[in-house]
Amino acid sequence: MSEYIINGRKKFDGIIKVQGAKNSILPILAGTVLCQGKVILHYCPQISDVETAINILRCLGCRVQRDNHTITVDSKHMNGYTIPDELMREMRSSVMFLGAILARTGYAEISLPGGCELGARPIDMHLSALVQMGMTFEENHGKIYCQTANSLHGANIHLSFPSVGATENILLAGVLAKGTTIITNCAREPEIVDLADFLNSCGAKITGAGESVIYIEGVDRLHDTQYSVIPDRIVCATYMTAVAVSGGKLFLENVIKPHMNSILSLIEQSGCQIEETKSGICIQSDCQLQKFPLIRTMPYPGFPTDMQAPFMAMSCFAQGTSVFVENIFDSRYRHAYELCRMGAKIDIQGKVAIVEGNRKNMSGSTVEAKDLRGGASLIVAGLGAEGTTVVKGGEYIERGYEKIEEYLSNAGADIVKI
Repeated sequence: MSEYIINGRKKFDGIIKVQGAKNSILPILAGTVLCQGKVILHYCPQISDVETAINILRCLGCRVQRDNHTITVDSKHMNGYTIPDELMREMRSSVMFLGAILARTGYAEISLPGGCELGARPIDMHLSALVQMGMTFEENHGKIYCQTANSLHGANIHLSFPSVGATENILLAGVLAKGTTIITNCAREPEIVDLADFLNSCGAKITGAGESVIYIEGVDRLHDTQYSVIPDRIVCATYMTAVAVSGGKLFLENVIKPHMNSILSLIEQSGCQIEETKSGICIQSDCQLQKFPLIRTMPYPGFPTDMQAPFMAMSCFAQGTSVFVENIFDSRYRHAYELCRMGAKIDIQGKVAIVEGNRKNMSGSTVEAKDLRGGASLIVAGLGAEGTTVVKGGEYIERGYEKIEEYLSNAGADIVKI
């Protein structure tokens, strides 16, 4: 257990190099299972979810070495097909290993995933897609037993919703399947493109990633590769909201601007100044924030659900009424009740949250993170609030933010982790 102690309203003046993307590295690590050899991955974030993924790989019989931000995986002698229940419970996205294990061994045993409690996140879409590719499964006592008669085969799969996780599982299963797999209404996130680029670097034949239809031509095997993970757009945007409420100036290195278009436009509308350079983005704030227009979370390229919580924290300091509509997850407003402990005025009505913003209302308090992005929003609020804030439940934040207290304090914030 860990917690963060923050003394707020310290102006930023520094540089942060944005970490590698959590939502890229996790499916890419699952993809190393498909390569019967050595894979070297660069720019891997030092977060607890990555450590969980590494432990899963080791349980499957892969050899994994980590050297700072570089991870080397040798899956040549992989001999496992079961993910222990305790590791599945640590990380909700652990289900993405299913497609890769099944494609490699023809058999997989998993339990229902855990991680952040964000309401229903059924894996029926994953299972349905894999069944179309030749999988059969049974469910007993919370465990799912999956197998193929011979091997997976290509299929035409239409997703009822552009699920990131289901798209990843189909990609991982399809690269070694017999024939061609076509995914329609698939997820278009940059992290999907990153996974496809990684798999193609190993010898896969994937086209259309980043569009609404992806084509996967199955190959016999994948080979060794070296690959660098894209920067984390959600972490970058979180740091920008921290500057917005605290004031000052921050330069963010290693940013892919097109990945953040829906976020940058809203931050500029709030009154912050953004300057783009070849090496990154500079944000400057005088803390005179204006309310947001209606914000609806949507699949990419819409506003990301992972940024709803940090933006809600930012809206608490803006003058006027901001309205949020959460369309992706249930139970993703739990941070709102903790923000209210700090003086925020937030009214929750089903999918809708109405925030009456006023910087003068926000003061330090003891609050508790309930999930990863909600925890980040409490840190943002603590940085902008008057006085001292204690954020408990730091283990949630550590799932996705690498040494957040070090990066922020080096850039001017007053924050420590205990």
